[in-house]
Amino acid sequence: MTVDVLPRPTRADRRARAAVAVLFLTNGALFANLLPRYPEIKADLGIGNAAYGLAVAAFPAGAIAAGLAAGVLVRRLGSARVAVAGTLLTGAGALAAGLADSVAAFAAALFLAGAMDAITDVAQNAHGLRVQRRYGRSIINSLHAIWSVGAVTGGAMAAGAIALGLTRGQHLLVSGVLFGIAACAALRHCLPGPDTEPAAEDDTTGHDTSRGRNTAAPRRVVHVLAALVLIATAGTLVEDAGNSWAALYLSDSLHASATLAASGFIALVGAQFVGRLIGDRLVDRFGQRQVARAGGLIAAAGMGLALAVPSVPGTVLGFAAAGFGVATLVPAAMHEADELPGLRPGSGLTIVSWLMRLGFLLSPPVVGLVADAAGLRTGLLVVPLAGLLVLLLAGVLRPRRT
Repeated sequence: MTVDVLPRPTRADRRARAAVAVLFLTNGALFANLLPRYPEIKADLGIGNAAYGLAVAAFPAGAIAAGLAAGVLVRRLGSARVAVAGTLLTGAGALAAGLADSVAAFAAALFLAGAMDAITDVAQNAHGLRVQRRYGRSIINSLHAIWSVGAVTGGAMAAGAIALGLTRGQHLLVSGVLFGIAACAALRHCLPGPDTEPAAEDDTTGHDTSRGRNTAAPRRVVHVLAALVLIATAGTLVEDAGNSWAALYLSDSLHASATLAASGFIALVGAQFVGRLIGDRLVDRFGQRQVARAGGLIAAAGMGLALAVPSVPGTVLGFAAAGFGVATLVPAAMHEADELPGLRPGSGLTIVSWLMRLGFLLSPPVVGLVADAAGLRTGLLVVPLAGLLVLLLAGVLRPRRT
């Protein structure tokens, strides 16, 4: 058995980690500043639920339309530059959505914001994984935890702006300028040079991670990539269950008060944040594979029990278990995809991110159709099923290093 001696990160590495953390924070915060303004925008435009739903769907549609371009942009311009440029344009899209005076303008602005958000997401993850290779240990989960902090910060900023009576234009201009400046300042401390590092930089992990080499059978690469997409999609399905259905299930099916019904979403997001905070240490100690399997089991058992024996406290705990269980899945899938041999730099990460967003777009109507036919309790079986899917597919993830 060999033991890897991990190098201490240099000062430049630590600055780069802080810089990419700022990029994750700004990405989480920008769009979260717009979300609480949606009811006000809907009322001002005088549109019904159907038109509103179609307009809001422009955001994931934009992400899907532009997502596959991210890999090309990263290779040509560098991940840090692409992430910062995408951040600036995401802020511009959010501002345009807030100022829109028609449904068409609102949808077009969201399409732009979604497209730029997808490109930013791939670029910041690519740069975060590049920094991780310099560290020689997992840091990607902590970066996703910072994204969650950004989302909470953005939502709180929006609530404060509404309470202060700021117009949408004033609020979203301040938000865009503030986080745009932060992203530009972070760019100075990101890793320089192209994203196609030599193998020597990757050797700190103890694995041959030089990308672009045709070192694996194409058929196996396709199979592994498909499994990684399903693992990432399982994570997003659980997230969407909390976003879209937790409050509705608790209030309508279990007759919880409006305040208590909100606790399902809060429990899922809070537990997911905790899981990401400790996720890097768990991955370093046990490996991606074991952490994902344990997480899938926790999500399946926790939510499965909550649905089998429905109660308000049990359901809140079930959503918490689900959020904790899937906390590391998306970062793990992105990491493994970025290291797949035989693919051009950024290609695996781009494909996983793009198809994961497609799953995010399709999951709400699927759950809704099942809920209409058999009840929302049956529709939420998607959560334990996602956990079981991870248990089956986690073998493609990296085991513990020896």
